Amino acid sequence: MNIQELDFIPGKIYIYLYKNIPKFDLEFLFPNIKISMTWKDRLLLGIPAIGAAIPVMLKILPQLLLILGIILFFTGVPPHLEELKASEQEVRNLMPLLVTVLSLLVTLGGFAFKQYTSYKNKHIKFQKHVTETLFFRNLASNAGVFGALIDSAEEEECKEIILVYYHLLTSNYSLTPRQLDDQIEVWMDDKFGTRIDFDIHGPLRNLEAISGPIISDGEQEVSTPEIPLLTYDTQGNCCVLPLDDALKVLDYIWDQAFLYT
Repeated sequence: MNIQELDFIPGKIYIYLYKNIPKFDLEFLFPNIKISMTWKDRLLLGIPAIGAAIPVMLKILPQLLLILGIILFFTGVPPHLEELKASEQEVRNLMPLLVTVLSLLVTLGGFAFKQYTSYKNKHIKFQKHVTETLFFRNLASNAGVFGALIDSAEEEECKEIILVYYHLLTSNYSLTPRQLDDQIEVWMDDKFGTRIDFDIHGPLRNLEAISGPIISDGEQEVSTPEIPLLTYDTQGNCCVLPLDDALKVLDYIWDQAFLYT
């Protein structure tokens, strides 16, 4: 793409993370968006303006006729506009003319100011709505976005591990990875009405990688072998440690994560 054809100058990149943005507000997240009124807003602003302009025009019509008559007096008039021509006395008397012009300016100026104020209030209200929508739905910015995405991904992995461990622990019969995958998908559909294609291999690898010694009271840590949370029997069925033993393994791993525990 030619940079010269862009509507903006490329520069820094800013990253934002939002949640639950309405569909019709998505375009406001893009850079270099110019806010403009929709046809609905234009009609809501224009129709009342036209309705308010009619009484104003009727009010200033006599002043307009007087000014037109004075103009016709000096410039000459066609025969069919003779009745609009001002008399010599009206032309010589400047006070009515000044009052007429001033009244016309005040009336039109007041009407224009009212319409401009209505437009600005509409614009400010719309900007306020957009700002509040984006501010309260902003989760993170720049470097915080990567941290939030990593945390979310790790949280989803933990959910998958817990889901696999729960089904293996509560199952009344041994399960192969394929059977476990099908059982979890059926369980998700029954519980939440959501059909998913569950990736069973990732959680199984994570469970198999989590290992540690099961240390009972009075035993030495060096003499206890490390046992993974997940193993396979000779027939390929998945086997997990009982909950109490799994807690001991997790406790050991947590203790090894810090120096002073």
